[in-house]
Parts: sequence; C-alpha cells; structure tokens
Amino acid sequence: MEGIELVSFTIIACAGTARSLYIEAIRQAKVQAFIEADSLMDEGEKMFIEGHAAHAKLIQEEAGGHKSEYALLLVHAEDQLMSAEAFGILAREFIDIYKRLV
Repeated sequence: MEGIELVSFTIIACAGTARSLYIEAIRQAKVQAFIEADSLMDEGEKMFIEGHAAHAKLIQEEAGGHKSEYALLLVHAEDQLMSAEAFGILAREFIDIYKRLV
C-alpha cells in the first residue's frame, strides 16, 4: 500500500482542482460562455474521478484485510472529496439555470 499521506495528498490535490474547475465553470456560464463552462466541467469531472479512484483504492485495500491507520490527513482528504462532489452537483445545476435564462 502506498503511504497514507501520499494517497491523502493525491485526493486533496485532485478534489481541490476539481472544485476550482467547477467554480470557474459557473463563472463562465454566468457570462454565457457555455462551451467553456462545459469543458471546465469535463476537466473537473476527470480530476474528481482521479481523486475518487485513489480513495476507492484505500477502501478496497481495507476490505481486503489491509487496515490503514487512522490519519487526520485522510479525514481532511475525504472532506475535500465530498466538498468537490457537492460543488460539481451544484455547478451542473447553476449552469443549467444559466442556459435556460438565455
């Protein structure tokens, strides 16, 4: 198993990037740049999936009997991942609203 710190930092970096891309997508939709907004959402989704995959690997390893030690850094990483997921959901909704207003 990779070090829990490395996996945690991977999750944090991917989630943070995804969240930033989702926010920028909303900003682009606000100015009716919908192609750019959709592209940013796609990039954000890729980053979110990468972070989620790192997290899923930890869960699979633990399910296979390889218990990982408790780490505050991992809790923070999971929080960031959930936050990015929420931002992605909200960004899709905001972009849809902006598209309907045009």
